[in-house]
Amino acid sequence: MKPTKALLLMIGLAAFGCVASSAQVGAAVRGASQTDVAVSLYGAFNGATSGNNTAQSPSNAAGGIVELRYIGSPIVGFEAAYSFNRANEDYSYNGAIPLVCPVGGTCGAPAPVSVHANAHEISGDWVASLGIANLRPFALAGVGLLLDQPTSGQSNTSTSTKPVFVYGAGLDWGLLPHIGLRLQYRGNLYKAPDLTTLYTSTDAFTHTAEPMLGAYFRF
Repeated sequence: MKPTKALLLMIGLAAFGCVASSAQVGAAVRGASQTDVAVSLYGAFNGATSGNNTAQSPSNAAGGIVELRYIGSPIVGFEAAYSFNRANEDYSYNGAIPLVCPVGGTCGAPAPVSVHANAHEISGDWVASLGIANLRPFALAGVGLLLDQPTSGQSNTSTSTKPVFVYGAGLDWGLLPHIGLRLQYRGNLYKAPDLTTLYTSTDAFTHTAEPMLGAYFRF
């Protein structure tokens, strides 16, 4: 009888394990789908570039982003995002100064120029994520447009629109049934904007790093 009881106990434990696993899988499947809107604040940390006898130095700034995201499954998710931050640019000459001055002209390097501007970015991103309890780590990649617009009252300036590649990763932390925190890092790769007619843009690729902290509301 003892072997029979041990066998029955093993069968019971195995059945219980199967039921528990099925319940966990079902919960994961139900939790896989999510639609949310998020608002975050970030710091935009930019890299300097040089080229075409120009040195271009963007300023670092604070900004904000709004994201509308839909997660259909762990590997199928999409979002539309809009972000805004200040995007001032400093231009200076870094080419060789001619030894012979042109007749009737001036010698020396052109004076540095500072342009005050705002950056608007819209992007569409693919999102992969995995829900684990009240945590949802995610990764994203997408493309968009970056519009750098000089503020009014400045002469010799022009608006610059560049395509941008976006990538990032982060973590959603659910605090309440529909509200949570979003911690993420986003990176932007694009060509340096051409905001002044007094200098030629470096026409070089540059990168903006954006660590973010915000909150999301899940529908």
